[in-house]
Amino acid sequence: MKVLIAGAGSVGRSIATDLLAHGHQVTIIDINPAAMRVAQVAEADWVLGDACEFHTLNDSGVDEMDVVVAATGDDKVNLVVSFLAKTEFGAPRTVARVSNPRNEWMYDAQWGVDVAVSTPRIMTAMVEEAVAVGDVVSVFTLRQSGASIAEVTLPADSPIAGTLVGDIAWPADVVLSCIIRSDRTFVPTASDSLEGHDELLFIVGSEADPQDLDAVLHPAPSPTPPTE
Repeated sequence: MKVLIAGAGSVGRSIATDLLAHGHQVTIIDINPAAMRVAQVAEADWVLGDACEFHTLNDSGVDEMDVVVAATGDDKVNLVVSFLAKTEFGAPRTVARVSNPRNEWMYDAQWGVDVAVSTPRIMTAMVEEAVAVGDVVSVFTLRQSGASIAEVTLPADSPIAGTLVGDIAWPADVVLSCIIRSDRTFVPTASDSLEGHDELLFIVGSEADPQDLDAVLHPAPSPTPPTE
């Protein structure tokens, strides 16, 4: 996979390092010569220039990229880079960093953003996930489709613990995509059973009602028959 990263700061370099370690090809653009710490990510291709300018993106080979990542600390720059990459060069996928949560509403398809990554929002979700066992926590939303990734950790005494995945009537537009159990991560099959302390990851469609998922995970107890 070929990835273009706009922004050579600590975030951009960290993303590039991880992608390179997984065998991907990476090009990094930055307008600031002081940010061009080539030795720290020597395997990447480096371009000195303004990623908001058409000719810089064109010279960097953006039309050959599979993903464009706008990772600068300036939300305006990230939006412009995403917009140009998507509308002028037809980038298949754009990922944009949100520095100020108040600007998150702009990160949508109109600005060419497929996935918006807000560090404060992710940190909030992680805090909620750490303390809210049993609650459905929305981790992030895919802007283009409106689908979201949700997580829930089953309590030890969950009423659905011991139930086969295939026996659970999941809500429409909700897919159980992954189970994390201790140090093991696997894609569930119909014959797998759920256990207390399982961490469940769901893909939730834009039309799905989170309350329907919550009702499945926390079914109401059966009424006690009257005693004679």
